Amino acid sequence: MNDDVRNIVLGVVAAGISAALGWVTRNYLWKRKLRRKQAFFGLPDHSECLLVVNRDAGHDGSVHRFDVFALLELSSLIKDCGAHAQIIQHDLAQQGFGERTEFCLGGPGSNRRMAAHLASLLPGVKMNVDSEPGPDRGAFQIGSERYRVEAGVAEYVILARVTVGQNSRPVFLFCGQRAITNQAATRYLARNSEKLARKHGNNSFCLLLKVVNSHAYGPDVVELVADVTRAAQEPAPVIRTSHRAGS
Repeated sequence: MNDDVRNIVLGVVAAGISAALGWVTRNYLWKRKLRRKQAFFGLPDHSECLLVVNRDAGHDGSVHRFDVFALLELSSLIKDCGAHAQIIQHDLAQQGFGERTEFCLGGPGSNRRMAAHLASLLPGVKMNVDSEPGPDRGAFQIGSERYRVEAGVAEYVILARVTVGQNSRPVFLFCGQRAITNQAATRYLARNSEKLARKHGNNSFCLLLKVVNSHAYGPDVVELVADVTRAAQEPAPVIRTSHRAGS
């Protein structure tokens, strides 16, 4: 074998080794990224989870189109983790939480399970569900702060990840003032899941998001207003009304 042939053979071998090492490295990094994502969502390979959906107010049995879009966003996340989802209506989800990851969608006025989750897991979050029109209709009360709806201009949504034990699967809550804000929260989660996982790990968190000018931008322009985890987990303050003697 002359020097030219030897050099060609060595070059081919080196290129093969380099390609193999590159493939192994990329595969390792991809798997590590996937395992982190699965841990954050509580969705190991072939696991089952629940998608609990509300019903569109005033439309018996139907789901608002923006909530359907939100379900599609979540379904993509679940598929990426190699898991499977069961979609169930809020009033049929009569089971506990922690055994399977749950994604719960919609405000407490249209989703009974969301109302139960807020009361038991995030007692510091209150939402005005009065049917009568008024400035506080649909408003969030978190601690001492109130966040009102400005339809199409500034609308708020709670995005929360809550766990109740070390080995329990998380519950993800998307509790918005309008259906489009639910979709905005699921899209925010999809785009920022790695960042949220690095910051919060597998711990509980509750974020207040603002959807800006949805009439023009739809669910795409979302701002983080505050991390309200502490206020959301504390019982809401009791407002006492004093009465004068003899009244």
